[in-house]
Amino acid sequence: MPINTKPLPKWIQSRYALLWNTFGEREFTFKQAETVLKSGSGINVFFSDLRKAGWISVTLDERDTRMRVYRLRSPQECFARMKP
Repeated sequence: MPINTKPLPKWIQSRYALLWNTFGEREFTFKQAETVLKSGSGINVFFSDLRKAGWISVTLDERDTRMRVYRLRSPQECFARMKP
């Protein structure tokens, strides 16, 4: 089933852009995101909102199932899947 995406609030867009410019479609961890965003506050809410809007995929780390691995979807893909 294809994933539909939703528009993002401006504060999420700016954080998404920082991560996209750093990682693109490569996988990254919470710690790596924390370093790029220069703050740990609100990252859980940010990732949750991105996931609900369909802009990020989250999987469990194969080596440590307590950890999660994140992968951003490209802006082009997200815009193409956006419903009016």
